[in-house]
Order: sequence, then structure tokens, then C-alpha cells
Amino acid sequence: MVTEPILHVDMDAFYASVEVIKDPSLAGKPVIVGGQGGRGVVTSASYEARAFGVGSAMPMVRARRLCPQAFFVPNDFPAYLDYSQRIREVFVSFTPLVEPLSLDEAFLDVSGSVKLFGDPVIMARAIKERIAALGLPCTVGVAPNKFLAKLASDRGKPNGLLVVSAERVLEFLHPLPVTALWGVGEQTAMALERLGLRTVGDLADLPRKVLERAVGEALGSHLHALANGVDDRPVVPHEPAKSIGSEETFAHDLDDVGEIKREILRLADRTAERLRSKGLCGRTVTLKIRFANFKTITRSRTLEMEVDTTPALYDVAEDLFDRLDPDRPRIRLLGVTASGLISGPPRRQLNLLPEQAGDPRGERWDDATKALDDIRRRFGSDSLAPATLLYPPDKGQSARMIL
Repeated sequence: MVTEPILHVDMDAFYASVEVIKDPSLAGKPVIVGGQGGRGVVTSASYEARAFGVGSAMPMVRARRLCPQAFFVPNDFPAYLDYSQRIREVFVSFTPLVEPLSLDEAFLDVSGSVKLFGDPVIMARAIKERIAALGLPCTVGVAPNKFLAKLASDRGKPNGLLVVSAERVLEFLHPLPVTALWGVGEQTAMALERLGLRTVGDLADLPRKVLERAVGEALGSHLHALANGVDDRPVVPHEPAKSIGSEETFAHDLDDVGEIKREILRLADRTAERLRSKGLCGRTVTLKIRFANFKTITRSRTLEMEVDTTPALYDVAEDLFDRLDPDRPRIRLLGVTASGLISGPPRRQLNLLPEQAGDPRGERWDDATKALDDIRRRFGSDSLAPATLLYPPDKGQSARMIL
């Protein structure tokens, strides 16, 4: 019987590590990746930059103050997706039971692979070596369940391998602070501290019923189980995406209609490219808007047929925008998302004369989209774009697309 069958693989400073692969001169230097505008946030920081206190989700303005000598690099999501797919290929070469959590981390259940590759620790070392051959560092946690494997990888960073054996679960777990438990946020931690519960061991020693009365039955039962190293959740492979989208917070608030629609077009183009790269299409288009006063709204429309092209997404998002109150406040953030996803290209209604009908979803547009994707795969996402994004319309004009 395999007693530590779960691996949690977490890439170390993934986006920053990819940028070092792209530009080897950045190796060993503080690298900060993220939005470059005044309202941008850090999406990844190398460990050299973290030594100065820079961390993910930090405002870029603060990161520049903490580490002005760093190399600041904009996000390159197509490159990160490419390397994420390469990493995924390494995972599935060891086990089909892979549960991605994001582009840079995943759970693996290797219990069925020991006869082929050896015990889980041997597989963890082999996975690290294969990923290192791509030029990327990672940390692997090996443990009896998902919760413990994730804790192990968190505490094994950077570029480590930490094993929590079944015999030493409580020895590993009980000295940790209660905040190490999933579900313990700031408010719950304060409530537990009022009870004198500071470590996981303190919480494990408390009778479950007492804990349930203190923080609620569901949460109390959940925390009591975790504090005793119990987590029965299986690794769930190939969980389908529920939605795919793109959003952006702008360096300055937008109030010009032409500029707003150009940004909607840019986001629709990015979302369409992501849909096609994953072999998906969607029926529901959602426009997200955050105003300068931080009020956030969403407007959605479900279509009769699935879509995966920039014109189709943009036409819906533009109409959703046009139906808003014309006296709306200035706009801080925009997003365009597709949901109701299915695999494969959109199903087509029979149209004998798509060219005469001007149908942008006809065969000629399919051919153009395929050519667009081929060029972008070869030369990068910025190599080809709707002409409107290259040549801005006059102030106040609508962002009509020219391809």
C-alpha cells in the first residue's frame, strides 16, 4: 500500500522564471513581473526581489519603492501558458490523475504508478529533474493527502522536496500556526486566539463539539479534521474550465467612448485567442466594469450558438456597453469573459451563402482565424492585431474592427 500517494508540485516564481528563460541575462537578478501602469500589481517576483520584501499582488508602485534596482517586466501570458502546457506534459507522463490548480501548480495522485516508476519520492525527484530540464525550478510536497502535500510544498520552497510520511503527520502538523489550516482567515484566527488556540496542536486537542460551538458546526468540523491530518478529497483530473476571460485595470480612468470600446475590443481579442488555444467556445458573453468609485457591475448575454472569434465576442460586449446609462462614472477596469463552454469549434447553422450574407462566422472567417492563430503562435501574440488597435480612432469614435 502506498502511504504517501499525493504530490503537490508548485513552480517557484513561475512567471519570473519564464522571463529568465526568455532573457538569460536576468538570471540571479531581481525580476518583478506585472502590470507596468500606475495601478499595476505584481504577478510574480524572483527570490532575489522577494529579499527586498516584494510579493505577489503588491501594487507595482510599492514594489518600485522597495526594489528600484529590479528589472520590471510586463506579463507575457502566452509564454506562461506555453510553459504550463510543457509542465503538464511532464505530469501526465507519470500519472493521468493530475488536478491543475493554476498555470503553475497541480496535485498528482501517483498511487497507481509505483510499479512503473518506483515510490512517490522517486517520482517526485524525477519530476523535478524533468522540469529543471525545461529551465524551471519547482518545489514538490509528498504526503498522504492533498492538504498535507500542499503544506509540504509551501514549507519546502524554494526548489525543494519535502516528504511528510504517514508516521510523522502529527509531528509535522501540530507545531504549525492555526493559520496554516485551510479556512482560517484573519477573523477566524482572531476567534481561535481568543480561545487560546495558537497552534494546530492546540486546536487538535480541543473537543470537536467545543470547536463547532465556537466557530460554527461546518467550519469547526472541517478544521478539527485538518488539525488531525485528515483530508479525504480525491485528486480530480481534467476539471473543465467554467469560463475564460481577460480583464485589465487601467493606469488612468477611462471616460471617452472610443477609448473604452478599443479596450473592449482588445480584451475580446485576447479572450477569443485563449478560447481557441484551449479548443473551446462559449455561448455566454459577460462584460465586467469597475467604475472609478469602485462599484463593479457585470452584464451578460447568452447566444443561440457558441462563439470563439473576436468579432462575435466584441459585438456582444459592445452592445452590452451601449445599453448602460450614458451618464455612467469613469471606468477603472474592464473585462470580457466567455462562459457556457464546450469543447471544439462552434457548431454552425446551415448557411448556403455565408459570404453574401456577410456572416463573420462563415468559412472564410474560419480560414482567416486559423491563419491569425498560426501567425501568433509563430511570432507571438502581439505580431498581429485588429487594425483599430494599431490605429486608434478619433476621440469619441466607435471601435469598429478592420482586419
